[in-house]
Amino acid sequence: MEKKKIWLSSPTMHGDEQRFVQEAFDTNWVAPLGPNVDAFEKEMAAYVGSGYAAALDSGTAAIHLAVKLAGIGEGDTVLCQSLTFSASCNPVAYEKAMPVFVDSEEETWNLSPAALEAAFQKHPEAKAVIAVHLYGTPALIDEIREICDAHGAVLIEDAAEALGSTYKGAACGTFGKYGILSFNGNKIITTSGGGMLLSEDEEAIRRARFLATQARDPAPHYQHSTIGYNYRMSNITAGIGRGQLLHLGEHLEKKRAIYRTYKEAFSDIPAISMNPMNPDGEANNWLSCITLAKDCGVTPQVIMETLAKENIETRPIWKPMHLQPVFAECDYVKAPGSDADVSADIFARGVCLPSDIKNTDEEMRQIIDLIRGLF
Repeated sequence: MEKKKIWLSSPTMHGDEQRFVQEAFDTNWVAPLGPNVDAFEKEMAAYVGSGYAAALDSGTAAIHLAVKLAGIGEGDTVLCQSLTFSASCNPVAYEKAMPVFVDSEEETWNLSPAALEAAFQKHPEAKAVIAVHLYGTPALIDEIREICDAHGAVLIEDAAEALGSTYKGAACGTFGKYGILSFNGNKIITTSGGGMLLSEDEEAIRRARFLATQARDPAPHYQHSTIGYNYRMSNITAGIGRGQLLHLGEHLEKKRAIYRTYKEAFSDIPAISMNPMNPDGEANNWLSCITLAKDCGVTPQVIMETLAKENIETRPIWKPMHLQPVFAECDYVKAPGSDADVSADIFARGVCLPSDIKNTDEEMRQIIDLIRGLF
């Protein structure tokens, strides 16, 4: 008999979601937009402390609209965090702009302020920066924002993995001109698929909603003066999100407990280090990750294969964008005065461990014992 699957991070439903979805069915609001969409935008904006929000069908759509709203077009330069998922930077290519990738720092695994300043010195024409809060750990966002302001660049804050994370008491996703959230199936709350664009600029969010609804002009007939997109969230999907949002606090507690459990369990193994936390913030611990000391005799591949034999899902750390074939021609900037490639090193030595909030104590012990047994 096949062993029970232990997931990396799977959806957790509670029942409240069905109540909002049923309301959509009962009122026949099953098409895009509707009361759930309006309410989800307001409830999420209130939760994170953002002025306005636009509910969209994916986090990628939110990044794409942020790139467009930032005025990025063909031939423009955008500085992008390299250590991330490709959705963080693909929208730059959608607009035929040029991404320049920037290395991370070891304190949080996020965009290095020193490397970012070096990137601006090399590419003073850069119009925007896309910074990511990787695995839910807040970036050094004050320094990043200060550098962006000094160079007149728009800060796009990819908080797709960081809903519930805070930096100096403020929610991740609220520091940039535009913030991004994702509700993909593996995120801390899910709408099955979906995302949200955040901003303090009411007119920008109004424009985003317009572009996301096929850019239809206010006319009695179908008239379009600009290219639009079919990016808006459906009323049913938003209903799932409203139900999930009611349980975000509970999800946060469980994610953080998982991280603490791993950290304590591996504290006596010098070769294992947990993904670092920002002392000025509070992470949502979306995924708990480890890096392994070089030449310790155990590799990420060995850990992943060992757990896979027991039907336990793991994942490599994101492969940096500057190492991706599709971006082979793009520039990559590291911190000055150092030959170290922090992003590549974390990728080479790291692995994401099962961080599903439904994991039982027994399943956590099994995962930990399997890893400890390799040392």
